[in-house]
Amino acid sequence: MMNRMGSPSVGMEEDNGAGHALSDFLLQLENYNPSIPDSVVAYYLNASGFESQDPRLIRLIALASQKFLSDIANDALQHCKMRTSSQMAQSSKNQKGPKEKKYVMTMEDLVPALQEYGITAKKPHYFV
Repeated sequence: MMNRMGSPSVGMEEDNGAGHALSDFLLQLENYNPSIPDSVVAYYLNASGFESQDPRLIRLIALASQKFLSDIANDALQHCKMRTSSQMAQSSKNQKGPKEKKYVMTMEDLVPALQEYGITAKKPHYFV
């Protein structure tokens, strides 16, 4: 394509490529089965006042929610690894051989991970 000045239009080719990538993504999204069911996402979207008849949009929000939750879980795992590595360094003198480490997510790990995303979580009083 040519723009008004007679030179080739680069922006149109970029838009066409982005449009093609978006249509490919939407086709892949239709076949993707997210961890959070569409009915759960639709329920919470409707409860918050959002209505959409497009299942691709609901699935896109489910995918974004899944990414958000996995990022929080990954950050909590990193906090857990740092916490346990400092504890293991202190008790490594008594260990005989390498064992497979099993990590347990605790509020001690989850609270700092949530704070990175601006979410304040407090331990309930009955667990104190």
